[in-house]
Amino acid sequence: MIRAYAAREPGAKLEPFEYEPGSLGEEEVEIQVEYCGICHSDLSMLNNDWGMTRYPFVPGHEVIGTIAALGDRVKQLKLGQRVGLGWYSRSCMTCEWCMGGNHNLCQTAEGTIVGRYGGFAEKVRAHQGWVLPLPKNLNPATSGPLFCGGITVFNPLVQFDLKPTDRVGVIGIGGLGHMALRFLRAWGCDVTAFSTSSDKEAEAREMGANHFVNSRDPQALKAVANSFDMILSTVNADLDWGTYIATLRPKGRLHFVGVVPNPVSAHVFPLIEGQKSISGSPLGSPTTVARMLDFAERHQLEPITETFTFDQVNEAMERLHSGKARYRIVLKH
Repeated sequence: MIRAYAAREPGAKLEPFEYEPGSLGEEEVEIQVEYCGICHSDLSMLNNDWGMTRYPFVPGHEVIGTIAALGDRVKQLKLGQRVGLGWYSRSCMTCEWCMGGNHNLCQTAEGTIVGRYGGFAEKVRAHQGWVLPLPKNLNPATSGPLFCGGITVFNPLVQFDLKPTDRVGVIGIGGLGHMALRFLRAWGCDVTAFSTSSDKEAEAREMGANHFVNSRDPQALKAVANSFDMILSTVNADLDWGTYIATLRPKGRLHFVGVVPNPVSAHVFPLIEGQKSISGSPLGSPTTVARMLDFAERHQLEPITETFTFDQVNEAMERLHSGKARYRIVLKH
């Protein structure tokens, strides 16, 4: 039996829960959980905001742990090895997207917490292709969020071939945004942080921002018109997207990695006139995750985290829900 924390219905508190995992698949890995980050997606799934949660629901998809068991056909991983697991736990490995190295676009990809039990537990299982060794010089206590939040903001750097000479804006200095600032600064970009909280300016600059714009100030937004090659939106809020499109240079891109509540509205003429784009992306393939981990190790980048024990899970979830987390929360056994 695997002991975990589960919610019995939408929005319910997480309570002790046990389940029988069945036999381990030939290509599966069982991870003994040491740490598990809490992501805003865990809250969304807990509340069934996306209409795909199955109860009892065990959250947790930013797992760091050691390999406790291996399927018979798993050859590249070893018992006791420290690994990480993120949002995806499996993809088909045979479709055009998997075969093309875009496993995160697989139409039948399985989420670690979608229709199965996640990492708020003693153990969790996943297909070997999505279990990544953790580089030895990365701190296991803070690395869990890299496997969801980190790869979410790192993937666009790779997908759109960002140059060190590019000027990039980041909307929102939270769980995703603070990691984006660190990655982009290390990438070599000129980085601007957009935030409604003017008191975050000093912190944003410490995280890697070269510039800071108070997005509540219309004049400050007008002052950066025609400035950016890309703007990365990490927020879960509806904004005046036309204003941000106006800050893009020709061929600039407004890219979404945060899930905004309502449809994105924009006038087409500025897009046509400047050959600008609006886009989005989901996490990254296992290869891109490995590249991110290597990059993070090389530049000694890690998320800013707060730590709670697993028996404090409801307190930790409430802290995230209230917007007080600075900036990612990690549970530890």
